[in-house]
Amino acid sequence: MLKIKLFQRGKKHQRTYRIVVAEARSKRDGKFVADLGSYDPKTKALKINQEQLEKWQRQGAQLSDGVRKLLL
Repeated sequence: MLKIKLFQRGKKHQRTYRIVVAEARSKRDGKFVADLGSYDPKTKALKINQEQLEKWQRQGAQLSDGVRKLLL
């Protein structure tokens, strides 16, 4: 099953996140299928490709808890 989840980038205390489509059982920073956008917690900037997000959800990808909180 595919999940839309957060992929950590950056150094300690300077984290940024990529929003990716990956296998549900893959590691947090493991392989991913598609890159949908990014999130910077310091500036609260969320950039996401809505068309791609909707496409992957139609194909059955589930949102992780972290991504669901960001989108609400």
